[in-house]
Amino acid sequence: MTTADIRVEKGHADPEEVAAITAVLLARAAARPTAPAARRGHDRAGWRRLERTPGFRAPHSWQG
Repeated sequence: MTTADIRVEKGHADPEEVAAITAVLLARAAARPTAPAARRGHDRAGWRRLERTPGFRAPHSWQG
């Protein structure tokens, strides 16, 4: 990879700064996750989905 592959969108970066940020990004990309997170609980959401609620609610309704 050359420095032409990385572009600074705003401001001015020295070559050392670009190299440092590239090293950090490559290290993060190469890191493996330790273990998958254990799934707990429910397969469905704990709230109601809006498309399943009735279309009309009274103006004095507490659910509005």
